[in-house]
Amino acid sequence: MWGFLVALISGALMSIQGVFNTEMTKQTSLWVSTGWVQFSAFLVCVLAWIFTGRDSVGALWQVENKYTLLGGIIGAFITITVIQSMGSLGPAKAAMLIVISQLAVAYVIELFGLFGVEKVDFQWRKLIGMAVAIVGIVIFKWEK
Repeated sequence: MWGFLVALISGALMSIQGVFNTEMTKQTSLWVSTGWVQFSAFLVCVLAWIFTGRDSVGALWQVENKYTLLGGIIGAFITITVIQSMGSLGPAKAAMLIVISQLAVAYVIELFGLFGVEKVDFQWRKLIGMAVAIVGIVIFKWEK
């Protein structure tokens, strides 16, 4: 149950952040707002690190799969693409497409066991579920 609650909170925060970042970009620029988002996130992480544990930062260089260190770079591109998609599509349509993309990519990662994730067997019901979600987007977007 905890995982469901955290996932729901995460989705809500992503939508709110996307709207905030898009509005900030309208008043500044894409790179200024993206830089602020990443810098302020860094500050929060440093403060949390100071107050909650102080694990060794040097452990980063001992990470086995070095490609996993690219998460921050990917995070910057996530911020940029969310801002641009929300700015051009609006929050609801952008969020739906973002979620469908997340679901499809996550399922492919699981199917092929990419990046150290445990491999799962193909299931038609999951593919049908994605198709239903895509139909939902079409219905949501449909205008007379």
